[in-house]
Amino acid sequence: QVHLVESGGGLVQPGGSLRLSCAASGFTSDDYAIGWFRQAPGKEREGVSCISSRSGLPSYADSVKGRFFISRSNTRSTVYLHMNNLKPEDTAVYYCASAPVLCSPGWAYFSDAWGQGTQVTVSS
Repeated sequence: QVHLVESGGGLVQPGGSLRLSCAASGFTSDDYAIGWFRQAPGKEREGVSCISSRSGLPSYADSVKGRFFISRSNTRSTVYLHMNNLKPEDTAVYYCASAPVLCSPGWAYFSDAWGQGTQVTVSS
């Protein structure tokens, strides 16, 4: 059973940075996407970024390109989301998630495992 645990959220001023971490375990396949989606009150789930387990290739939502970067540890047990130049519209609960699909736009809608979420608030 896949187990995902997020950490690293918090309150940050506009223009600031945060790093989210996701401890991942329980995968029995090497073909999946792992990454982050976010959900703000009254808004749809948005796949922010993912990385393909086998190739390591990343994908980003247009709204975060050039500001957010995804990486993973050498053992693939931890996935990070580096968030820079944060904006108030980035405020949401961020979930680490995995999906049995290639990392590509729309991957988050196929998520079959996710963590408890971590709140990111961007405000002055």
